[in-house]
Amino acid sequence: MAASLGALVAPAVMAAPARQWVDPATGHQIVRISEAPGTASLYFHQMSYTPQGDKMVISVPDGIAVVTLKDWSLTPLVTGKDLQLLFTGRKTRTAYYASRKRDDGPGVTTIFAADIDTGKVRTIATVAKGSIGSINADETLLLGQWAASDKPLQPDGTQKKGQPEIRQQFGQASYAANKPDGTPYTFAEAKEVRLNERLEAGIPMEIFTIDIRTGQRKVVVASKDWLNHIQFSPTDPTLIMYCHEGPWHKVDRIWTVRTDGSDNRIVHKRTMNMEIAGHEFFSPDGKWIWYDLQTPRGEDFWLAGYEIATGQRKWYHLERNWWSVHYNQAPDLKHFSGDGGDSEMVAHAPDGKYLYLFTPKDVPDVAGIHADDAASLISPGTMTTEKIVDMGKHDYRLEPNITFTPDGQWMVFRSNMEGAPHVYAVKVAKP
Repeated sequence: MAASLGALVAPAVMAAPARQWVDPATGHQIVRISEAPGTASLYFHQMSYTPQGDKMVISVPDGIAVVTLKDWSLTPLVTGKDLQLLFTGRKTRTAYYASRKRDDGPGVTTIFAADIDTGKVRTIATVAKGSIGSINADETLLLGQWAASDKPLQPDGTQKKGQPEIRQQFGQASYAANKPDGTPYTFAEAKEVRLNERLEAGIPMEIFTIDIRTGQRKVVVASKDWLNHIQFSPTDPTLIMYCHEGPWHKVDRIWTVRTDGSDNRIVHKRTMNMEIAGHEFFSPDGKWIWYDLQTPRGEDFWLAGYEIATGQRKWYHLERNWWSVHYNQAPDLKHFSGDGGDSEMVAHAPDGKYLYLFTPKDVPDVAGIHADDAASLISPGTMTTEKIVDMGKHDYRLEPNITFTPDGQWMVFRSNMEGAPHVYAVKVAKP
């Protein structure tokens, strides 16, 4: 279990990088960071870097490791088979992780903090029920979610229970369901069936905070809707974003709320049947919320933005092949990433298995003539696109989950392009 929860003394540094090459299809340099199969980077909106931008944490089969970004070397941080890496702090050089100990009783989770430089570990909180998904900007509050019962998304057990956003830490999601005539749905369709079953179950849920200083647990939102995808603003310690989960065309998904439960508001309200919006994330400066928008689903694709302070909206149009499972924004706020998708997914893209770099371009007013109400309307735009990695050998049941390194020079992602899941980085600029 957590036999090595104490500080590590003189940790060994592993050889780095494991492998590197230039993608023949795109001309970009790729580095495989990990040696051990089953290594994973964090989910796309989880912070995995130190505040100074020099190191990153990843999950390895026997625990958690630190990556030094200047040379991609790996150093063990904490060992233990049952550890779940959660995120790093935005204020301190700390990696937070969860562990369940046998002595604590069923469902009880302990949250630990490991100093990324020294390996020293301290206990942060004990969570009697639920799981932790985020920490606020000043590292005073943990953010969690709890459900009254744990309904598995895949009834035969191939989908692990309790994994937020229907993902497994190391493996690939697995969904299966049959149509009324007994023939199987595709993977993507089966996923929708399972999502709907979970939503319709009406299980009581809570989003809660835990004060790291006092241990106080406070309920922020309670509902029988399926609450998910919880995340704190990277800059505002009191702002939470969360979603109403389920088939996206059936729910108004994206919401924000304050830590005291006030100002609970919807970010995007659907206006047409089969419109979907989701996989929302904060901009690095915390001023915008960005999300995948389709009007309608599978037909017209946008990367949509909502400015939190003003309510201003920007929509950048994407071609079918450019649609991506997840998007992310570069630290300089001038570019976005996209991780593509296969032909079975919502866009049914015939040639979408790439990692992309997007540069947004606003559509200007003709001859500088503004409509009187232009400021209150959606500001449209397009994208210029560059293919960064050929993902033709990648199985998209494992989501790539791109993040930009803090200097914006690399994209870090996970892939099974070589068979087993590994963590990779690709240089944004060509050699």
